[in-house]
Amino acid sequence: MGKRGERIARGYLEARGYVFIAANWHCRAGELDLVMIDGDDLVFAEVKTRRGERFGRAEEAVSSSKASRVLAAAEWFLAAHPELQERIWRCDIVAVTIGSERQPDVTHYINAIVAG
Repeated sequence: MGKRGERIARGYLEARGYVFIAANWHCRAGELDLVMIDGDDLVFAEVKTRRGERFGRAEEAVSSSKASRVLAAAEWFLAAHPELQERIWRCDIVAVTIGSERQPDVTHYINAIVAG
């Protein structure tokens, strides 16, 4: 279900003008679900997918330790891609909820993961 949520999130962002750079980028710090460009900004998007809200909303699944890993992975990505280092960057959360009607609900939280 996670990969389906990532495809839905990518389509959602691309429909809003974001440009795809990478998906499921791995490093020692962890994984980045989606790396996108939004205008001048580089966006690292953490995607969380749920089948309804019985066990909480999708965005609630991003713990402080997960947020720290996303930030660390973003730093690794920037180190590996010097051509993107001058861009302003942020970490977003894209929450995908797939209900019983199978029509996904997507909520995008801009700059939702911050250091400190």
